[in-house]
Amino acid sequence: MKKVLIAEDSSVIQNLAKKILEFQNFEIHSVKNGQQVLDALEKEQFDILLLDINMPVMDGMECAKAVRSLPEPEKANLPMIAITGNARNYSMEDFKEAGFNDFLAKPLNFDALVAQVKALTE
Repeated sequence: MKKVLIAEDSSVIQNLAKKILEFQNFEIHSVKNGQQVLDALEKEQFDILLLDINMPVMDGMECAKAVRSLPEPEKANLPMIAITGNARNYSMEDFKEAGFNDFLAKPLNFDALVAQVKALTE
């Protein structure tokens, strides 16, 4: 079973994404900010990260850069999807520079979420 780590400070979005992805046989772990993502990665291995861009403590952009600079290649190269409520503030170029493989705009399109997660974890 593929393990997904979702970093999102909105419990509503976190719970919806979790339900949708669990239904697709993914194992979901949720945290509230980028620092917790880094803490979780120290303890466990995941197959993909979904990072909200606007989070307290450490935002998604900072977190993505931190993940990409981790010493272990299997963690540093994890697929990452940015989740953003203000996609207009960033271009795909910005996301790519931070290390993201793809991004999803809010309100989340759950079909797109499932499709991207599947594509990046196959």
